[in-house]
Amino acid sequence: MEDKIKKAEELFLSGYNCAQSVFCAFCEDFGIDFKTGLKMSSSMGGGMGRLREVCGAVSSMFLIAGLKFGYIENNNDEIKAKHYKLIQDLAEEFKKENGSIICRELLGEDKNGFIPEKRTNEYYKKRPCTEFIKFAAKLTEKILSEKTF
Repeated sequence: MEDKIKKAEELFLSGYNCAQSVFCAFCEDFGIDFKTGLKMSSSMGGGMGRLREVCGAVSSMFLIAGLKFGYIENNNDEIKAKHYKLIQDLAEEFKKENGSIICRELLGEDKNGFIPEKRTNEYYKKRPCTEFIKFAAKLTEKILSEKTF
């Protein structure tokens, strides 16, 4: 489990956004090449395109849960409800640990805008994002290893 957490952290510290960092730590497990994984998750960074909505690490956690446990039947309310329950449980567990799943609430700021901040030592010191990424990776690893449908 520690490998995925460490990989997600390393990806973030190397400059990838929060969503890319979590998602791409698990790409190999699903046969998704790294570049495709980066593209698929790039829009979720900064709380969805830096809108400061749902945390990118959380969004990627949900995407990975969908890859593993998502439903494909279009008229099966039971399986859909089961999947949505999993997503809600993941959100609740993340919220319980971190106080929210909303980026601006997690960061204590409401700055929207399309211009990302420069990644400097100061950036990493003032941001709790690394901890959110590590927790999302840990929680993702946990559900992938424990959950069955």
